[in-house]
Amino acid sequence: MSGGWTQQLLLVMAGGALGAAGRFCLGGALLRSFGNGIPWGTLAANLIGSFAVGFIAVWLEGRGPSALYWRAFLIVGVLGGLTTFSALMLEALLFARAQRNDLLLAYLGGTLVAGLLLVWAGARLAEALRAASP
Repeated sequence: MSGGWTQQLLLVMAGGALGAAGRFCLGGALLRSFGNGIPWGTLAANLIGSFAVGFIAVWLEGRGPSALYWRAFLIVGVLGGLTTFSALMLEALLFARAQRNDLLLAYLGGTLVAGLLLVWAGARLAEALRAASP
């Protein structure tokens, strides 16, 4: 194992802890604010993560060797810990088992469509900011 790989692994681990803590806090705050009728925390985490991954991926393009470390920390670590695709799938299963198929389809469709739009918006914003910076 090279030192660079070990450093990246440590960054992924630190970022993952921060992302998971962020998801926990976000989920708790939204549960207290909006109740448990819809898994707002998972939805918010996935949508925030969709925008952020689009932005960060484009923002880091052409940034040199340090981009590998930022990508490990921010994308693999923080956003990997924050986003909750496995939780999304579990909640879809729970909706299906509760025969809440209308909510199941709306939740999955809304998450996927909004996530796609937000990853595109994040990438476009990063391109615009990169073009505007000296």
